[in-house]
Amino acid sequence: GQRANDLRPSDRGAAMVFQSYALYPHMTVADNMGFALRMAGVSRSERDAKVRQAAEVLRITELLARYPKELSGGQRQRVAIGRAIVRQPKVFLFDEPLSNLDAALRVNTRIELSRLHRQLGTTMIYVTHDQVEAMTMGSRIAVFNQGRIEQVGAPLDLYNRPANRFVAGFLGAPRINFVDRPAADASGPHRALWAVLTTGPAGAAAHNVGLRPEHLHLAADGEGLAATVALCEHLGDTTIAYLQVDGLPELLHAKLPADQAPLAAGATVALAPDAAWALAFDDNGRLI
Repeated sequence: GQRANDLRPSDRGAAMVFQSYALYPHMTVADNMGFALRMAGVSRSERDAKVRQAAEVLRITELLARYPKELSGGQRQRVAIGRAIVRQPKVFLFDEPLSNLDAALRVNTRIELSRLHRQLGTTMIYVTHDQVEAMTMGSRIAVFNQGRIEQVGAPLDLYNRPANRFVAGFLGAPRINFVDRPAADASGPHRALWAVLTTGPAGAAAHNVGLRPEHLHLAADGEGLAATVALCEHLGDTTIAYLQVDGLPELLHAKLPADQAPLAAGATVALAPDAAWALAFDDNGRLI
């Protein structure tokens, strides 16, 4: 509720965590974390107490005497977060803090940040290009496109009811399938798929339709729409099938149960789209 436009940065109560950590190499972890407090004139005893408290929260107490060069990427990121915590800010600003970490460490640190958010109860504004981070960590997401906010809302609201094609295509992995309105001379499979996906009230005005991979199923032979398997990715718990439908320029993605019969490249399958989950967009890309 406090406007910060005319306040000096040091008076805004905001703490920044950078993508590149920005730690002083000649200082120990404890000195890095307490540097802002030292510059603010906080006494040594109070400074040490706050640093140790933040280190306990982040589980890096045993690292306080080390230098940044002796730390892993994940440990350096925790130190950078700890430096922000000791200031007890009103808001944390995170600028893609996990992008320099490997995949496994990114998942672990993501969990730690979510735990930290619940524990501290402080507002965190988190910038990321990773839609998985946004979906799993955010309580509210603002999707930007070329400097404009396309939509703001809870993660599942944006996922299930995206405001436009950009939001629908940004959230979700594998990405959503888009099917354009068939031309007058379009092939039978393309036209048949369009007819199935536009059975709802918004279908008549649709310029194109989106359907997420988990809503594209396989049907028994002779009961669905014909498609050809181009490629399968077996992920253990699920199988991602890339399917070619005559008349569509792009492959469709289907997210299938792992225990479904194995699919071979070049095989013909029958599709059963769940039209109840189809999203219709107008010619400006807005959700109808």
